[in-house]
Amino acid sequence: MSPDPTNEANPQNDGPRKKVTTKSLIRMKQRGEPIAALTAYDCIMAELLDQAGVDVILVGDSVSTVMQGLDTTVTVTMDHMLYHAALVRRGASRALVVGDLPFMSYQVNSDDALRNAGRMVKEAGVEAVKLEGGRVICDTVRRIVDVGIPVMGHLGLTPQSIHKFGTYQVRARSTEEADEVRSDALALEKAGAFAIVIEKVPSELAKGVTESVSIPVIGIGAGPGCDGQILVSHDMLGICTRFNPRFVRRYADLANDMRSSFGHYVRDVKAHEFPTQNESY
Repeated sequence: MSPDPTNEANPQNDGPRKKVTTKSLIRMKQRGEPIAALTAYDCIMAELLDQAGVDVILVGDSVSTVMQGLDTTVTVTMDHMLYHAALVRRGASRALVVGDLPFMSYQVNSDDALRNAGRMVKEAGVEAVKLEGGRVICDTVRRIVDVGIPVMGHLGLTPQSIHKFGTYQVRARSTEEADEVRSDALALEKAGAFAIVIEKVPSELAKGVTESVSIPVIGIGAGPGCDGQILVSHDMLGICTRFNPRFVRRYADLANDMRSSFGHYVRDVKAHEFPTQNESY
């Protein structure tokens, strides 16, 4: 019998997992091992996340708000996503790399969706794509999965629909919308999605959804009852500080550290203290 190429660690964690796959994530859910996911938009960040043991690296359309200085994700193009996804893929060897399909790259028809999902895999090298929405996109999900491209769903607060919502407040507080999220999760699983991101919904709802499906549910602002968690790397590092929701834990204060370092450099240059003879040829 040939060895498993994923070389997964057992539940006692007595060995490293060489490569995370969609199958790995489902096994992690089954054995109760939390999934750690973060975003990246460039090669260096992806390398660091990979070395740190992050399981899933999402090349998010949040690149618009994090890197492009925009207010929403709706203006991101397919070419933008292909460019950033290709950079991330070069830096990640262990983590599963998932690329967001941007707004209007999959909503028009399933032909467009299939073509664009294929471009993400062929041109950028990602191993899965993520789409926002529930039952309304299930036919599209099914078609993409049928050609061999893994699909991650996204429910709850879906940023590409921000103009419809009009706010980034918590979703699914009402019984009706909560029931929709539950139904959408089951529909996505049936359509063949390998995982679901659930964003900014009440903790109890997220926990119930997680328990109702056999595929991993990865939360962001959805409480501790999910199979895993994801944050925007620049938020948790304290680089982006304009966005400060309660679900973001700051693991560093890099914005202040970077400003301080840049200021120190400027002062050294102005004072003729950089470069020194030892830093010159």
